[in-house]
Order: sequence, then structure tokens, then C-alpha cells
Amino acid sequence: MKKVLTHKTEIAVKFNEADPLGIVWHGHYIRYFEDGREAFGEAHGCRYLDFYKNGYVVPIVSVNCNYKKSLKYGDKVIIEASYIPTPAAKMNFEYTLYNAKTGDVVATGTSVQVFLDLENSNLQLTRPPFFDEWLKEKNLM
Repeated sequence: MKKVLTHKTEIAVKFNEADPLGIVWHGHYIRYFEDGREAFGEAHGCRYLDFYKNGYVVPIVSVNCNYKKSLKYGDKVIIEASYIPTPAAKMNFEYTLYNAKTGDVVATGTSVQVFLDLENSNLQLTRPPFFDEWLKEKNLM
């Protein structure tokens, strides 16, 4: 069984996220993944500003979304974001989006982020020391 660190958050689907039929546009599901990553960072002490303060940015280099059911205006969505440890200098996340009322899975997905230094935007081939410390604190190493 692989080690993971997970956080769930709930948000309401906004009017501007839906088409004229009230169905959420597919691109917003990726934004929900981002909302889940930000909530994960707040909950587990690994925010984007923490990377920045340590001299790094963590851009997305890959994202995948598998759509299962539609969300509609007025729905609430539970976003489950899970960090999946890897020995490589990257961050892997898995996501599951649930309709909060029915519990149905509406989408699943993944994303990969890499470490770039702020000074030169150089790709880092090893994990930054502060990130290794965070992994140790969370018992993920």
C-alpha cells in the first residue's frame, strides 16, 4: 500500500462556471483540482508561497482529468487531493471530485509539478532541502 497524504475540501459550483443549460464547463474541473491543491497546502503546511519563500516555483507540467458525471449550477463538490510521494524531484497529485449531495464520483485526475528555481527558472533534478524536511515531518520519506 502506497503512502499518501490527503485533504478534502468542499466548494459550491458558481453561476459563472455553468453553461446556459446549467452544466459546469469541462475546463472548470481542472480549476477544482487547483482549489484542492491549494486547500491541501493550507492544511498540510505546503503552500505555494512556502515554495516561493524558499526560492522555488512548482509549475504544472502534466494534468489529466477523467470525467464521470456532470456537475450543475447549485451543486456542491467535494475535492479530494492526495499527494503521492515519489523519489523524483516532482510532486504527484491524484484527485477525486464528488457530488456532495449524492456522493457520486464526478471526475478523477492527476497532476505533476516540477521544481524550478526562482533566480534562473532552472529545472531542479533533486528535491529542494526544505521539501525533503516537509516530507520527513509528514512521514512520507
